[in-house]
Amino acid sequence: MITFKNKVLKIVAKIPRGKTMSYKEVAGLAGSPRAYRAIGNILNKNHNSKIPCYRVICSDGRIGEYRLGEKKKKLLLEKEKN
Repeated sequence: MITFKNKVLKIVAKIPRGKTMSYKEVAGLAGSPRAYRAIGNILNKNHNSKIPCYRVICSDGRIGEYRLGEKKKKLLLEKEKN
C-alpha cells in the first residue's frame, strides 16, 4: 500500500523543470484536496534532493516556505525559468 507521503513525493518528483504546482493542487492529486498544510509538512521534512520541493508554491502565487530558506527557493525557481 502506498502511503499519503509517498503519493505526495511521487507527484512532486514529476513536476517538470521550470513549472510549479500549488500545495492545494498536489493535495488534490494525492487524493486529499484539503490536506494542503500536510503537503507543506511532508515537503519540509524531505531530504531527498531528487524531489524538487521548491517547485511547490502557494495557490495565490506567493513563493511559500522552503526547508533551505525562501531566498534559496526563489533563486532555484528563477534559475529554472532561464
